[in-house]
Amino acid sequence: MTHSSLQFIDTTLRDGNQSLWGATGLRTAMMLQVAPLLDQVGYHALDFSTSTHMAVTVRFHKENPWERLRLMKAHTPRTQLSFLSTGMRFISWETAHPELMALSYRLLVNNGIERFMVMDPMNNAAAVIENCRAIKKAGASEIVGALVYTVSPIHDDEFFAAMARTLAAEAAIDRIYLKDPGGLLTLDRARTLLPKLRLAAGGKPLELHSHCTIGLAPFTYAEAPSLGVDALHTAARPLGNGTSQPAVENVVSNLQGQGVSTGLDMEAAARVSKYFTALAGAEGLPVGVPQEYDSRYFGHQLPGGMIGTMRRQLREMRQEHRLPEVYEEVERVRGELGYPIMVTPFSQVVGTMAVMNVLAPHRYANVPDEVIRYVIGRFGTPPAPMDPNVRDRIEQLPRAKELAAQAPMPPLNELRKRFGAGLSDEEFLLRAVMPAEQVDAMVAAGPCRQSYNPILSPAEKLLEELSRRPDIAHARIEKDGFLMTLHSASPATGASK
Repeated sequence: MTHSSLQFIDTTLRDGNQSLWGATGLRTAMMLQVAPLLDQVGYHALDFSTSTHMAVTVRFHKENPWERLRLMKAHTPRTQLSFLSTGMRFISWETAHPELMALSYRLLVNNGIERFMVMDPMNNAAAVIENCRAIKKAGASEIVGALVYTVSPIHDDEFFAAMARTLAAEAAIDRIYLKDPGGLLTLDRARTLLPKLRLAAGGKPLELHSHCTIGLAPFTYAEAPSLGVDALHTAARPLGNGTSQPAVENVVSNLQGQGVSTGLDMEAAARVSKYFTALAGAEGLPVGVPQEYDSRYFGHQLPGGMIGTMRRQLREMRQEHRLPEVYEEVERVRGELGYPIMVTPFSQVVGTMAVMNVLAPHRYANVPDEVIRYVIGRFGTPPAPMDPNVRDRIEQLPRAKELAAQAPMPPLNELRKRFGAGLSDEEFLLRAVMPAEQVDAMVAAGPCRQSYNPILSPAEKLLEELSRRPDIAHARIEKDGFLMTLHSASPATGASK
């Protein structure tokens, strides 16, 4: 690899938004406003969406996610839009029928997605390959197979190198990427692992995607090109750092100091960051800040956002002082369940079980459905054998027998019978995997708004709130030489006074 070939994938709109703002921070108009600037920077691709983000678009913003894709593609003609998929589900946590997944891939391509990143939470190479072939059949331009990084007794360099060789040998896979959701890749480990992955990938480009959760990723990124990495995943500074990816400004500065050319338009990148800084201020959203090193992460490996949720839940139960016990229990449960990778959905499976074990009179006194589904094999085969005592105890639960007897998702022709004729494929797919009332509200809301101005946003929110208050008949807004007087509409004429 020559340094001049280094590429960048921007994660601001998808993973940055998800890591720092819970995926709910950005609406379609906010994305469209900055899209031409992002298109100008020179990114190889924009890490843009997942089925979870599509669900958030409907549930929280009443916006059509298919319309979002089409509009975004129209605003970014030079840059690929990328979609991350596990291949095992679409929006719903129910394991999807292969026909439904094939339809989702076809519709994503039809509506503007050109590039897919495919991961399996169990690092099952056969599952990744199967889904990549289905995506290729749907017409995707570029497909990236993922190695999901984790630390455990079985996940050594050869484990990842062997998986990389398997993925690289598949014709449907164009690139390989190391996905480090916990931000656990140290510089020492990178120096041994990345060259082996470069060799295993053959001539196919190698990408690195890591998080700044304990401050390691910026150090790893600074050396990654010299270790064989062809592309780095970064975010605009306001949506970088924290539990997100490294800020592109910092990464480029470090690489330029080593004589590495990136080819990015950093003036355009600076304007992107300026926009998101203003947006964060207008919407009351936090910007990413560098994180402190915390060695405990190598034990529990919980995603940063999940730790915040766990701490809040324990505080509400007046049990926050037991968080260190929960961390220890997470490690124990993870080992008993066969060392699943601490990424969605398994981080939730392990973390929830650990909290319940700590708070209950004895361990595994109560077992949630998702843990049972994991144990009975609904999520695939764990990387290592489960503790036989724990497995047998859960398998003997009456609820385990009920869940094992549940029918899988039906094929498409049966699903279609549940809904009236005349639906577009896009609306049918949403209705097949989401609550009807949420899709109804999205349809009733009509086309999404396409313009956004962070300067005007606070005033718009104020006016919207005032419009919901029938008890307010008059308002006066004055600031920095600006004066606006509002009166309620006349009930008789509907005209403003």
